[in-house]
Amino acid sequence: MSNQFKHRWRNDQLLIFGLLFLLLLIIVAIINWVVGLAGFLLLIALVIWYVRNDARFEEDLKEYITTLSYRLKKVGEEALLEMPIGIVLYDEKGHIEWINHYMTAQSEGDSFLNQPLDKISEDLPEFIQSDDTDTFLTIQDLKYQVISRKTERLLYFFDVTEFIELKQKHFDEQTVFAIICLDNYDEVTQGVEDQVRSNINNAMTSTIQNWAVEHGIYLKRTSSDRFVGILNEKILKELEEDHFIILDRIREKILVSHIPLTLSIGVGSGTSSLPELGQYAQSALDLALGRGGDQVAIKHPDGKVKFYGGKSNPVEKRTRVRARVISHALSELMVESDQVIVMGHQYPDMDAIGACIGILKIAEANGKEARIVVDPKNYGASVIKLVEELRKNEELWSKFISPEEAEEKMTRGTLVVVVDTHKPSMVMDAELLPMADRVVIIDHHRRAEEFVKDPVLVYMEPYASSTCELVTELLEYQPKDLKLDVIEATSMLAGITVDTKSFTFRTGSRTFDAASQLRSHGADTILVQKLLRDDLNQFNMRAKLIKDTTVYKDHIAIAVGAEDQIYDQVLIAQTADTLLTMEGVKASFVICMREDNKVGISARSLGEINVQLIMESVGGGGHLTNAATQLEDETIGEAYDLLKQAIDQYLQGGM
Repeated sequence: MSNQFKHRWRNDQLLIFGLLFLLLLIIVAIINWVVGLAGFLLLIALVIWYVRNDARFEEDLKEYITTLSYRLKKVGEEALLEMPIGIVLYDEKGHIEWINHYMTAQSEGDSFLNQPLDKISEDLPEFIQSDDTDTFLTIQDLKYQVISRKTERLLYFFDVTEFIELKQKHFDEQTVFAIICLDNYDEVTQGVEDQVRSNINNAMTSTIQNWAVEHGIYLKRTSSDRFVGILNEKILKELEEDHFIILDRIREKILVSHIPLTLSIGVGSGTSSLPELGQYAQSALDLALGRGGDQVAIKHPDGKVKFYGGKSNPVEKRTRVRARVISHALSELMVESDQVIVMGHQYPDMDAIGACIGILKIAEANGKEARIVVDPKNYGASVIKLVEELRKNEELWSKFISPEEAEEKMTRGTLVVVVDTHKPSMVMDAELLPMADRVVIIDHHRRAEEFVKDPVLVYMEPYASSTCELVTELLEYQPKDLKLDVIEATSMLAGITVDTKSFTFRTGSRTFDAASQLRSHGADTILVQKLLRDDLNQFNMRAKLIKDTTVYKDHIAIAVGAEDQIYDQVLIAQTADTLLTMEGVKASFVICMREDNKVGISARSLGEINVQLIMESVGGGGHLTNAATQLEDETIGEAYDLLKQAIDQYLQGGM
């Protein structure tokens, strides 16, 4: 606005000054009428000048307001019609009432008047029916942010294509850190001729380097069996899309040369901090190796981990050095502790009970009082007969206590040993873990994302048939002459027998060595068979499940229990084992309602199908050939649909 409008006089101020001036003139006229007359003439001239200027000001102001209104209207029309923002008005039925020129141009000249909103995008009708006020849509290969004003039935379209492309480019160029490890390289090359070792080294190195060059990865060898890789998120996405084909390439070379060597990769992703990337990569590699190797683990800052591979069974180690070292370390921890409390998982099986008894004997051999935590409410049907036999040995049975008693006995100097599981949510009494300063994990399952926090000692060997096998080896390296009672040795042998399906699954030479050692301590094989016998009711229930089995995808057997029927977890597992013996069945799944009102799924395979990955996708875990999960707040039918989706995803290569 011009300065003449900024300095306009106020009428009330002029009136006051005029009255004061008139009063002054009257006083002057009394003294000298000539001067007073001249003052009156001057006052009249000033009033005339003011009236004319005020009239001119009013005319200029009206003209300015008229011009400004026109300009604002013009700008509004141009903004509405010409600005690069899409504007769409629609009626109550979701049909387009009006569309601006920008949206018409973006739709290649089609105004879409009186057409439904799905002519612009199929997602628009659903969007305007929802409570959301903004969303992102793709129209004609362009990305738009759509803002809705539902009361006015108005939609704004903002082209954010360049912003999203820039954001995606920034994400694609973020650094990713990878640690690549050749599984069992030292053991494979130990004792072989130099030329054979050189051939193995050249074959593995050239395969990995060619793969790195193919995808644009910077690769640096740090030791005989380790490489460090630098890549970005875009390359990582490409590797995920082909499911890390390098694992198969290495495995194929192994099959040709008959050398049991595989590859494991830990990947750190999702942060710009290089130290954190390195930590995530190392943690991911530890997870991959802890799950048996031959797989890739990708870890993100939110703690989520993706797994690829894991198609081969872990190979049994050729040396017992680790068992001897762990046994001595466990003895030292026990000697330094006030007492030892041992527990397995909820609804313990024979492997968990047998392993607990083995740890109890190790503690006693080191002169420490030990107790085993069990909950009578959580006995599985498979261990009831074993518990009855244990009760006959009063001295041994007196070492079994309830979770409440264990919590009362806990001190800061207590050593807690967890066997046959490593998940805090699955232990017999999760309250004991935060009460203890030191926790030891002994398990034969592949490591999962959930893990006990800060254990002082971890002995996890996925190659082992059972936890009882691992504990039996630890017993062998105890410094004192340790003797087992018949029932103690039998309990541990029963644990091995159950987990190996009578020495037919996941059985290596060391499994038989452990069984032989237990047999030398007096383990009763006849008693083991009695403990494993079924009653007629269990047999009939299993037969009913098998009768109602359906075959999915030609070679996958799925048995589904009745919605109102409760099944024991052991019965579910036994049914899955039985189905696997049928002709043409490569994998079996059994879905039933458990005693804890959860839906249990037991999975078994002959090795061609990785049931561990399938179960992990629905919240479970286990081994390549033996896995399970429990689902809360799901019906049998919902669990069945969920399982089929997981199987389809696995068969399509989505895991």
